[in-house]
Amino acid sequence: MSAFGPIPLTSIPGFRFGHYTDQDGGTGCTAIIAPTGAVGGVDVRGAAPASRETDLLRPENTVDEVHAVILSGGSAFGLEAASGAARELEEHGIGLDVGVARVPIVCSSCLFDLAFGRADVRPSSVAGILAVRDALFREPGAALEEGNVGAGTGATVGKLNGPDCCMKSGLGARAFRLGPFMVGAISAVNAVGNVIAPATQKPVAGMRATADGTTIVDMEDAMLAAAEQVTMPLDRTNTTISCIVTNARLTKAQATKVAQMAADAYAHTIRPTHTSNDGDTIYVLASGLLGAEESPSLPIDLIGLAATRALEAAIVAGCTESEGAGGLPAHRDLA
Repeated sequence: MSAFGPIPLTSIPGFRFGHYTDQDGGTGCTAIIAPTGAVGGVDVRGAAPASRETDLLRPENTVDEVHAVILSGGSAFGLEAASGAARELEEHGIGLDVGVARVPIVCSSCLFDLAFGRADVRPSSVAGILAVRDALFREPGAALEEGNVGAGTGATVGKLNGPDCCMKSGLGARAFRLGPFMVGAISAVNAVGNVIAPATQKPVAGMRATADGTTIVDMEDAMLAAAEQVTMPLDRTNTTISCIVTNARLTKAQATKVAQMAADAYAHTIRPTHTSNDGDTIYVLASGLLGAEESPSLPIDLIGLAATRALEAAIVAGCTESEGAGGLPAHRDLA
């Protein structure tokens, strides 16, 4: 088997990706489509999730087929984008055959970006429709835009010192290959905490010491130093939402386990993580196109490790690929 190495996310068969972006409103959504269906799993670690159809992915429940995951801005308002996505998928004949119709199974999670752009502008059902169209009609294999796009349009990180001292983050996507096995991750990074590069342990983006500076402060140390005087950001106003895709053949229980293992990527890259202010959620979609002959030879722990590495890289990319906006600097603006 060849060495573990990077590939384009869009080269993984069985999936299509697209965005809807509203730069003026400071929000958007991202569609991950499995036109022929995929086995799904989910892990929710954050305390403030805004989600749709996560219970359906529990291993004991009967629906085994997922057709899309919509990652969206707009807080709970953004769940409306998934309804538009479902209608658009139905128009293309994509969905679970229930005899009288095809019902697209669309899962969704949202992040809070209402304070970044216009609070009265959120991804609507039309946004979901347009994100699905972008995914289905774009050239197969074409590179997926990253940074200030889709669900990452209004994302920020490092918020202990308040909104003036945080930094612009966004959406990142990375994928890897190990022989015929492929795994990728897409993540909209909107955490309370700072983002750290796992390989160097150095900050990528996060809380700045002053509103006009570019020095990143260790947020965990700042919290401990403040002790009982620490003031956390407003509850339920942050989250990092992600989706992992793979060509491996997985059961729902295995997909759920991969999502649980991949949550380590949050701990490796975001500090602090899984706070009471975050709604951290990770989806896994497995197309099974690798084939029954090859998938059983891949230990589930190997798949989970590879998914973790892909998600780590996607989270870091969500910061390095972003540009300063809304008066906030991004990673590329650091001295």
